[in-house]
Amino acid sequence: MRGGGQLSGGGPGRGVATGARSYAVPEEHLGRIYDHSLMMRILRYLRPETARVLVAALLLILFSLTSLAGPLITRIGIDHYIANGDAAGLLRICLAWFALLLIGGGLQYAQIVTMNLIGQRTMMRLRQEIYRHLQRLPISFYDRHPVGRLMTRVTNDVEVLNQLFTQGVVAIIGDLVTLLGIMIVLLVMDARIAFVTFAMLPFLFWFSIAFRSRVRHAFRDVRLALARINAYLQENLGGIAVIKAFRREARNDAEFDELNTDHRDAFLRSVRAFAVYFPLVELTQSVAIALILWYGGGLVIQDGLTFGALVAFIQYVGRFFRPIRDLSEKYNILQDAMASSERIFALLDREPEPDAPTTSPYVEAFDPQAAIRFERVSFSYDGKTPVLQEVSCEIAPGTTTAIVGATGSGKTTMISLLARFYDPTAGVISIGGIDTRKVPRAVLRRRMAIVEQDVFLFAGTIADNMRLWEPGISKERLAEAVATSHADVLIRRLPRGWEHPVMERGGSFSTGERQLLAFARALAFDPEILILDEATASVDTETEALIQDALRNLLRERTSIVIAHRLSTIRRADQILVVHHGRILERGTHAELLAQGGLYARLYRLQFRGEAGRSEGLGQSVD
Repeated sequence: MRGGGQLSGGGPGRGVATGARSYAVPEEHLGRIYDHSLMMRILRYLRPETARVLVAALLLILFSLTSLAGPLITRIGIDHYIANGDAAGLLRICLAWFALLLIGGGLQYAQIVTMNLIGQRTMMRLRQEIYRHLQRLPISFYDRHPVGRLMTRVTNDVEVLNQLFTQGVVAIIGDLVTLLGIMIVLLVMDARIAFVTFAMLPFLFWFSIAFRSRVRHAFRDVRLALARINAYLQENLGGIAVIKAFRREARNDAEFDELNTDHRDAFLRSVRAFAVYFPLVELTQSVAIALILWYGGGLVIQDGLTFGALVAFIQYVGRFFRPIRDLSEKYNILQDAMASSERIFALLDREPEPDAPTTSPYVEAFDPQAAIRFERVSFSYDGKTPVLQEVSCEIAPGTTTAIVGATGSGKTTMISLLARFYDPTAGVISIGGIDTRKVPRAVLRRRMAIVEQDVFLFAGTIADNMRLWEPGISKERLAEAVATSHADVLIRRLPRGWEHPVMERGGSFSTGERQLLAFARALAFDPEILILDEATASVDTETEALIQDALRNLLRERTSIVIAHRLSTIRRADQILVVHHGRILERGTHAELLAQGGLYARLYRLQFRGEAGRSEGLGQSVD
C-alpha cells in the first residue's frame, strides 16, 4: 500500500538485493552470558505453571537421590553377600536394586512429562503474545523488517526458550543435587580417594571454559545464518513467478548456496567444538578411574579399603563427570536462551501504533457518511523523501472521486493515510470535521472497504474468504454481494461452490477471479466508504462492463474513491483528482479536465491512442 518515491528505494531500511550478502542484515549483538533482568522476565512466563514447576523439581530431586543409591547397593552386595557367600542375601539386594530402578524410571518419566507440559503451555502463551503484538505493530515496521526474520522470532527463538524450560531451569537443580550428593558420598566413603578424583576437576573446568567460548560464537553464527536463510526464502518464494519469468533460477540458486554454506560451516564449527570437548571429558573421566584403580587397588591389597567400596567409587566417578558435562550443555542452552530472549523482548518492547481511545465524544460523533477532507497533508515514508506535499481536497458524501496520475505520484499513499495504515507527517485528514487520528482504527476501518489490485486470499473456503470468518455477515447478504459483483458466475463453475477450497494466497484462481471475489467481499461488509485501488486493472473488458453496470447505482449511495490508470473507467466520476509528484495538480469532472487541456487531457489522449493502436494492430493481425 504505497505511493510514489518508495517503491524505487526498495522500502525503508532495506537496500536493493544484489546478492546473498544483501540479506545478511546485521543481527543483534551476542549479548551477555547471563542477564539477570532478562532471566527474571523469562521466568515471569512460568508463573502460571508454578505448581507444576515445584512438582517437577521435587520429582527431579527424588530421581537424583535414587540414582545415588545404586553404587551403595553394589558395595553392600559385594562386601556383605558375595564375599560371605550369602546367595539369599544377594538375591534380596538385587531385587531391591531392581525396585529402585523401577521407582527411578517412574520418577524420571513423570518429571519429563511434567517439564514438557510446562514448556509447551508456556511457549503457547509466549507465541500467542508475540503474534498479538505483531498485529498491533504499524505497517511501517514491516517495511523495515523482513517477514522471514520475524518468523524466526516466533518459531526458532521461542523453541530455544522451550529448551530452557524443559532442559535448563529445573534440570540444573537435578545436576547440582547429583553432583553435591556424589561429592558428599565420596568424602564419607574415603576422603583420600575422593581427593584423587577431585584432582581432575581443574583440567575439566579448563576444558569447559574453552569449550564454552568456542561453542558460544559458533551458535551465534548458526542463529545468524538461519535468520538470513529464512528471510531469503520468504522473499524469494513469495516472488517465485518473477524469478522464473526473468530466468533468475541459477543466480538465486548460487545466492542460496552461499547462505546455506554459511549455515553449514557455522554448524560444523559447533560440531567440532563438541567433538573435541566430549572426548576430553571422557579422557578426564578415564584418567580419574585409572588413578582410583591404581590408588584404591593398592588400598584394597593392603586391606585399607574393601573391594565393594572400590567398585562403588568407580561407579560414582562415572556418574560424577556426567552432571559436570551436562552443566556445560546447560550453559549453552542458557546462552542461547539469553540471545533468543533478547531478540524476542526487543520485538515485544516495540511500541504498538498509537490509537485513539475506544470511548470518547469523537467516537460517538463520528459519521462515516460525512465529507472527507485532506487539509495540507504531507507524508514521507522514510522521513526524508516527500511522497505527498500539502495535499488538500474534499470528497463530498455519497459521491465518487477518482484519483489518477503516473506511477509513484502518491495515489495509493492517499488512501493508505485515509485508512490510517500510516498517519500524515503534517496536516489533517478528517471525516465530518473529526480528525481520523481521534477515531480508533477499528472503528474507522469497520466503515470502509478496500479492494486492491493485488488481492490477498486466505487458505480456507470461498465462503470463509467472503466473510473473513465474520459471523455477523448472513448468507443472504453474502449472496447479494456475490450477485451484485457477478462473482456468482465464478462460484457456479466451482465443483463445491461456496465450500470450494482456496489455496494459500488464492493461487488456484486467476488475477481477475481473485478481484471478483475481493469485490464481493468488500460489498458483503456493506461499507459507507468504498475504495477501489486499481480494482479492475486485471479484469477483462466484458467482466469490467458487468461490474461497472452493477455498481453504478450502488456507488451513488456511498462515498467511493477510485484509483485507476485506465481513464476510460472513471469518466462518470463526480470528481477527478490528478496527482503529480505528490501534489494535486488538477481537479474537476472528466469533461472539465479535458476542456482544460492540461495533464489529464494529455494522459487521456495518450491512453486513447495506445488503446486504439492496440485494437488496430489486433484487427490487422486477425485479418
